[in-house]
Amino acid sequence: MVILFVDIEHASGYEASFGQMILAARARISYRLQDMTGQICLLQRYHDVSPDLINEFDIKAVFISGNGTDADIYDPRLQEGLRSIIRDGDVPIFGFCGGHQLIAETLGVPIERIAKIPAGEEDPFPDYAPGWATEFGYQPVDLVPQAEHAHPLLTGLQEHPVMRHAHAWEIKSLPEGFVALGSTATSPIQIMSNDDRCIVGTQFHPEYWTDEHPAGEQMIKNFCSMAGLLD
Repeated sequence: MVILFVDIEHASGYEASFGQMILAARARISYRLQDMTGQICLLQRYHDVSPDLINEFDIKAVFISGNGTDADIYDPRLQEGLRSIIRDGDVPIFGFCGGHQLIAETLGVPIERIAKIPAGEEDPFPDYAPGWATEFGYQPVDLVPQAEHAHPLLTGLQEHPVMRHAHAWEIKSLPEGFVALGSTATSPIQIMSNDDRCIVGTQFHPEYWTDEHPAGEQMIKNFCSMAGLLD
């Protein structure tokens, strides 16, 4: 069995000051996914991903990274292979932050800035997205109230799990067929799930779990169980 981790960082992102840090993180996340599932994890750049790759390696699940570059600088032609998998494929998919946004955009929901910081109000992260509202750092997510049988993605999680955030863009509505499972005051759609297709997106970064904040690991394990990757 093989799983796929797609790096959607634009080439210009690797030339930026944060480029080497992101590159190292991609390798670490690939190892984490491989160790968690016990399966080979193939790391590929977004423009090398296509339905043919899914078929050639018999990929059983796709994980999509975040990105530190704005969505409007990408050449849509280089994204088409990955987008076709999102639109028409039958493989389970989990998108992290920018991957979550890419899923939504591919399925017809635009990506938008969270909001402008009001004039005269201090920008808490002036080096991240100057002038724009952001979520940054390890902060709690409010899970939706669960019925008697909780959603399998949320199994074992506290009501307000702490996850890593790093975004100034968001989606403001859900793609067709998705339900919302978590929110924050800043970005109301923090978790979305299409159970029929086993597609999940999170506005935060569960893949950056730590010993102090382990909830992201639990959530990814839950997805892997949903996708049939775990014994």
